[in-house]
Amino acid sequence: MIYILEDDASIRKLVVYTLQSQGMEAQGFDRPSQFWEAMEKGSPELVLLDIMLPEEDGLQVLKRLRSMPATKTLPVIMLTAKSTEYDKVLGLDEGADDYVAKPFGMMELMARVRTALRHAGQNQPKEKTYSLGSLFVDPERHIVRDGDRDVTLTLKEFQVLCLLMERAGTVFTRDQLLNTIWGYEFDGASRTVDVHIRTLRQKLGKSGDCIETVRGIGYKISAD
Repeated sequence: MIYILEDDASIRKLVVYTLQSQGMEAQGFDRPSQFWEAMEKGSPELVLLDIMLPEEDGLQVLKRLRSMPATKTLPVIMLTAKSTEYDKVLGLDEGADDYVAKPFGMMELMARVRTALRHAGQNQPKEKTYSLGSLFVDPERHIVRDGDRDVTLTLKEFQVLCLLMERAGTVFTRDQLLNTIWGYEFDGASRTVDVHIRTLRQKLGKSGDCIETVRGIGYKISAD
């Protein structure tokens, strides 16, 4: 699946149509809020991302993607009318894999998409798996098991669990979890973290006991 975040309807529909005609699954979004809602349900193989967007610009979207464990290596190609060298460097420095300036030809875009997907497959690092007691987590295959029971998590719950497992023994404050997983902070937002931790513990069953509350600070998973 390829996601296209582009507020120009004519460009978005043409790109989706062209990708689908090449045998690829594609879904388009005109607002970041729609994109993030879809990301909650699952991560695509590639994102085509415009810079000039309503709600939040594409560079901010890219920064959030790169800050989250589950999407930090997700291939992203910027599609934008900004074509100066400075703009290209800025996008690439923020973690974009490629940069296509508008107007662009569909044949060129398809070639860049295929190249990005091929490189992602060739260069994908062997993700470490995590085990703690009966809990098993495979970030690469998006698998969570409690003993022989498969556990279904939302994207945010999965990202929180991966972060805690990856840094076992490290205490994360609620603000740190918000900034890393959600990419924002606002008054009362710590409630969001608490709710996700509670549902995560419930879904993990007995394995959920490994997520410890550090009173007055935040949460951690014991390294033992």
